[in-house]
Amino acid sequence: MSRPTNPPTSVPAVAGGHPSAAADRVDAVIVGAGLSGLYQLHRLRQLGLTAVAFEAGDDIGGTWYWNRYPGARCDIESTSYSYSFSPELDQEWEWSERYAAQPEILRYVHHVADRFGLREDVVLRTRVTRAVYDEHDHRWRLSTDTGRTVTARFVILTTGCMSVPKDPGIPGADSFTGAVHHTARWPREDVSFAGKRVAVIGTGCSGVQAVPVIAGEAASLTVFQRTPAYVLPARNRPLRAAERAALKAGYPEFRRAQRRSRGGTVFAPPTRSALEADEAERTAAYETAWDEGFLNGLLRTYTDILTDGKANETVAEFVRSKIRSIVTDPATAELLSPRTFPFATKRPCLGTGYYETYNLPHVALVDLRATPIERITPRGVRTSDGEHDLDVIVLATGFDALTGSQLAIDIVGKGGATLRERWAEGPRNHLGLVSAGFPNLFTVLGPLSPSVLTNITVSLEQQVEWITDCVGHLLGNGLTEIDATPSAEADWGTRVAELAARTLYPAVDSWYTGANVPGKPRVFLAYAGGLDRYREECDAAARDGYTGFVLASSTDGRSLPDPDPDPDPDPDRDPDRGPDPDRAPGADPGP
Repeated sequence: MSRPTNPPTSVPAVAGGHPSAAADRVDAVIVGAGLSGLYQLHRLRQLGLTAVAFEAGDDIGGTWYWNRYPGARCDIESTSYSYSFSPELDQEWEWSERYAAQPEILRYVHHVADRFGLREDVVLRTRVTRAVYDEHDHRWRLSTDTGRTVTARFVILTTGCMSVPKDPGIPGADSFTGAVHHTARWPREDVSFAGKRVAVIGTGCSGVQAVPVIAGEAASLTVFQRTPAYVLPARNRPLRAAERAALKAGYPEFRRAQRRSRGGTVFAPPTRSALEADEAERTAAYETAWDEGFLNGLLRTYTDILTDGKANETVAEFVRSKIRSIVTDPATAELLSPRTFPFATKRPCLGTGYYETYNLPHVALVDLRATPIERITPRGVRTSDGEHDLDVIVLATGFDALTGSQLAIDIVGKGGATLRERWAEGPRNHLGLVSAGFPNLFTVLGPLSPSVLTNITVSLEQQVEWITDCVGHLLGNGLTEIDATPSAEADWGTRVAELAARTLYPAVDSWYTGANVPGKPRVFLAYAGGLDRYREECDAAARDGYTGFVLASSTDGRSLPDPDPDPDPDPDRDPDRGPDPDRAPGADPGP
């Protein structure tokens, strides 16, 4: 269905402005204007709905707007980490590198927004602070930090898996007389490290990407590490013209394969246990994967890397042997070698020259487990071993992942219950999409969905399309709302926990379990059964009349547009294929 030219409830095109209160009644509000939010806006327009997307930043882009630190780039290949909904878009966009850097990805997002005319319904510099459900009108009332209030039938949270930076909680941060930058809130203006004494606190993926770039400019660099990461080589390089042409020619089948895949990337799955191979065979397989430069390359070698501790140790020791071969100082190499958790149970990192950086004479590594930080001082960072004088401090301390961005909003559902209260002991929802008592409030890439264990561009498209089909079903059948049932919500939480328990993930303190944020409930936050199985479960629920949900009839008398009954059917969907509860969990971590 085409979008109405001038629908009566449309919101004027603004960027942080304040249209009249009479215009602030829309069919749907989208919170966030990154990859998920923009695609959701596009799909709701195809239903003929009026929608507005609120974005806290000065521009669209989400993750790729905020994370502009030195060395920031994707760790999924550019040709995979992109939208699949438009064959024309696939053919017209040219990626320059195997792994695109942040500026190129942001240009891609801008291109998509301009190509599909999405900017006119995005309101920038506006943060949604509160959302309250009116049970009489069956509408959400949303308040913003600009004083604007909007009501909507549907609310979709596209606030990001990792968009709330974690406070490092180091005393004295305000006393430092130099510059302090967080990787997730990097300044838009250039930051120079030339001739300066720089510290990087944190060695997760952001720190791993930033360290080599900063070391190339700074007079000295001190890296403060609490837990070393498993860092794999990216083998990044420019894409050749012939290579790009071949990729474009193969895109149609590749996109279909992505949607059928376990984690949103396409590869031949392993068939053998690591323990069935002898050491020489395993080493050869690991060497090949190491040289190929894929985030999940080592996980592709054998079936049981993430499910069997002994199998996992074979690949963990392989990575440690690589570290010893690269880092010339044995003591430093040992500090950089992970030994307290299995490989890939914390997110592995793709790096370029990361371990080699520690061979440079002006780069030092501080082990925070041996000499913890006591405080930040006016001059620098003080550990139990003494003070480090600094000019710049870079915080690469991570995020309050998966739940942080939703709980940052004061969300009040039926009976005055708040989402913060309902999630006090961990997130609760059905299919990772809707929480009981919060009707017509959907989440994309939120907790208890595949999200961070997959290539998120494939995951977000699956969820956005399911949500859009659901909204179309409601409108086409004169229904007012959809809500999850408490029993389905409880069953889904049990199912997600059981799938995770088949892996090595839950036993490890990581942001996957919320352990990086003091006081956060310890729950494995993602669906570990694979994107293909998750897609089947979501499709089956919809096909069977939205099992696990309660659908209510309209009572407010408002006439909404007739939807397109199936605006973009999935050609690969098999209506007769149901979920397979016994298949082993997926092992395909992504961004």
